[in-house]
Amino acid sequence: MPSFPQTGFVRLKQILAPVGPIPVSKSTWWAGIKDGRFPQPLKLGARVTVWRAEDIHALIETGVTVDGA
Repeated sequence: MPSFPQTGFVRLKQILAPVGPIPVSKSTWWAGIKDGRFPQPLKLGARVTVWRAEDIHALIETGVTVDGA
């Protein structure tokens, strides 16, 4: 399994477990985006949503909890 990229864009499947480093469900992830806990996505097209790998690394480093505590 390749490691998480340091730079560039990543798709949701690369972010969320079991493949990615963030152990939350899709619904929790989208709720976290809505309330500001998780980074905002970028739309590259009608059906292509990505996040900056740097933003995901920053999220991991700050240690944000799933319940917002």
